[in-house]
Amino acid sequence: MSVIAHSKSEQHLTEKLSTGGFRFTPQRQHVYDVILHKRDHPTAEDVFIRTKKTMPEISHATVYNCLDALVKCGLVRQVQLERGATRFCPNMEEHCHYFCDACGEIFDVPLPTDSTFMPHPKGFKVDHYDIAVHGVCAECADRQKK
Repeated sequence: MSVIAHSKSEQHLTEKLSTGGFRFTPQRQHVYDVILHKRDHPTAEDVFIRTKKTMPEISHATVYNCLDALVKCGLVRQVQLERGATRFCPNMEEHCHYFCDACGEIFDVPLPTDSTFMPHPKGFKVDHYDIAVHGVCAECADRQKK
């Protein structure tokens, strides 16, 4: 990440945290950077392992607290795709998740911002979508054919 991009990311993080009633900390910045660096919908344990590589003194509790703050501030969303651990997604645009049941890869697919594209009860005001679609990705489908 360039110095300018990092500075913008830090400013955005600081603004969102303060709006949510949290203060900026180096640990929150680091956890957020880890999630932004590899957008593969990591679990909290994945985030902990990745963060620990460059911030060895960080604890599990600190990582969980950082993730909680990031979710509450609208910087990261929690994603529950299977019975396993909750995953974290930094994509805050409306989108759905396509989960490959064969390899575990997760794909973000944008959704229209118009809430009328999906049927809903009369008078229901859509706030956001939480959609997960299960199946097999193209690579796994090709492997299964062979």
